[in-house]
Amino acid sequence: MMNKIYEYKANGEVPEGESLPPGLRRIALGVEYCGSRLRGFQKQSHDPLTVQETLEKALSNVAAEPVTLVCAGRTDAGVHATGQVIHFDTSATRPTRAWIQGVNTQMPFDVRVHWAQEVPAQFHARFSARSRTYRYLIHSAATRSAQAATEVTWSERELDLDAMRAGAQHLIGEHDFSSFRAAQCQARSPVRRLSKLDIGRVGQLIVLEVSATAFLHHMVRNIAGVLMAVGRGDRAPEWVADVLAARDRAAAGVTAPPHGLYLVNVQYPDEFVLPEWPPGPLLVPLPLDAIANSGR
Repeated sequence: MMNKIYEYKANGEVPEGESLPPGLRRIALGVEYCGSRLRGFQKQSHDPLTVQETLEKALSNVAAEPVTLVCAGRTDAGVHATGQVIHFDTSATRPTRAWIQGVNTQMPFDVRVHWAQEVPAQFHARFSARSRTYRYLIHSAATRSAQAATEVTWSERELDLDAMRAGAQHLIGEHDFSSFRAAQCQARSPVRRLSKLDIGRVGQLIVLEVSATAFLHHMVRNIAGVLMAVGRGDRAPEWVADVLAARDRAAAGVTAPPHGLYLVNVQYPDEFVLPEWPPGPLLVPLPLDAIANSGR
């Protein structure tokens, strides 16, 4: 059987042993954004207020040529990121500072590039990723905060963290997460492996930190909604196992708001040697894996 002939596609996967066409280079960026006023990451024909369109416009201006990009994970309207990773192919030769400071001067205040690096042709922001980590922030207090109204989710009722942790244990590992996927989810399979789901308290915030190779549409928000119901005492921790076993979105029906959700880290093979950046957000200045032991 003959090997398939490689044909270059902009920003596409490049097999081992192949290279980009002469004159092209692949650049990766680390991106942060506040999603409060944005319509999500993915570019939309009817709405320019997306992260992708904002970035592509700025990158095209700096590169002096049209630029398209690929991201590690598309986020919904209202969702934030401190550790989004994107890549693009370009014939432009620019110093690193141009891909950072130059691009940032072209963008609104709520989208920022923190690092830039030329990467091998085999790097792909989406397909090279080994895991993604999200944090979901909940302000549990009698009164909503005026300073973080669109950066965290508010719960008027006190949440029982021990109950939430007990419920979360049912979700760790590989499962069919049909009960936690949105109706419009286009993933071929509902099976995902959750490698971590930690819950801690940081100041006045309750933080859920969850990692997996990949997530279903609305999966983290649906997990947060279910665990908040447990934390309020509306449901017992064992209910989480029942929801999971049902493999039916109607079994839970609880989706937490988007503005508490942050994509904070994407991990890649060490061979790519990408810059490290604090997971954030600034409201939660803790490294990864520190949430589990916080606020106990």
